[in-house]
Amino acid sequence: MAKPRELKRRIRSVQNTKKITKTMELVSTSKLKRAQDRVVGARPYAQALAEVIAQLYSPELAERFPLLRQPGQTGRGKGVRRAALLLITSNRGLCGAFNANLIREARRRLEELEKQDAHTELHLVGKKGISYFKFTKRNIASQRVDIGDRPTLDHAAELAKPLMERFSNGDLDAVDVVFAKFNSAVSTPPTTLRILPVTPPEKRRSGGREAKAAVNYILKPSAEEILEQLLPLYVQNQFYRALVETAAAEHGARRTAMKNATDAGSDMLTILQRTFNRARQAQITQELAEIVGGAEALKG
Repeated sequence: MAKPRELKRRIRSVQNTKKITKTMELVSTSKLKRAQDRVVGARPYAQALAEVIAQLYSPELAERFPLLRQPGQTGRGKGVRRAALLLITSNRGLCGAFNANLIREARRRLEELEKQDAHTELHLVGKKGISYFKFTKRNIASQRVDIGDRPTLDHAAELAKPLMERFSNGDLDAVDVVFAKFNSAVSTPPTTLRILPVTPPEKRRSGGREAKAAVNYILKPSAEEILEQLLPLYVQNQFYRALVETAAAEHGARRTAMKNATDAGSDMLTILQRTFNRARQAQITQELAEIVGGAEALKG
């Protein structure tokens, strides 16, 4: 059994660690609320964009826009021949298996693309993903560590613009994004989303037939000019949603991890306190026995 002095030192150490994890849990809870508000705020705009594009889309118009070009229409044969994968991770740890799950999903997607004989290039956001793929000596096409947990529309535009230009020029056949989809604070599954080429959302159907719009739209300017403006906005919004959902998922994962650490610290303190009490009791019993033995020796 450890000595009481050593046990007291361990108890103080666990108490200090518990204070840190509890503070980090509270901070993550506060940040999670703001990040969740950004996720909820981005959804109506994305939904409205998707509905407008679905209304305007037609096969005839699709042939005029490079962002709608499906794999196999680049003159390099059928299927995806050159793809870009963007992985979004966090800059900090202490969030459980959050980053490990994202990296595992990115590796799975890379292997899947390589099995299709596609040349893949890797774009990374976040220190954790960069550190891992540098360790594995994988070529990295671009990397960003300045976005953090408060992404903006400008950050999304900076990520989207060069990839859209290369896709429009035919240098890329597909662009995938691996991010953490924010369903709730405890449900943040790693998700792969194909952003380019743009796949128009299906129109709402009623009874197996396309539901006719209640309003007859007057398009001014033409549908072609409207799509020319909306498609880049739609792609940028997809990048923005991936960023804000990953940020919210990071805070949710960190809050859960810190709560588990705090609870584990409480359990450890209970065990250490009991062990300390037993050790102290044994020490007192031994001291009493020595005093009684010494007194008996003096009498003899």
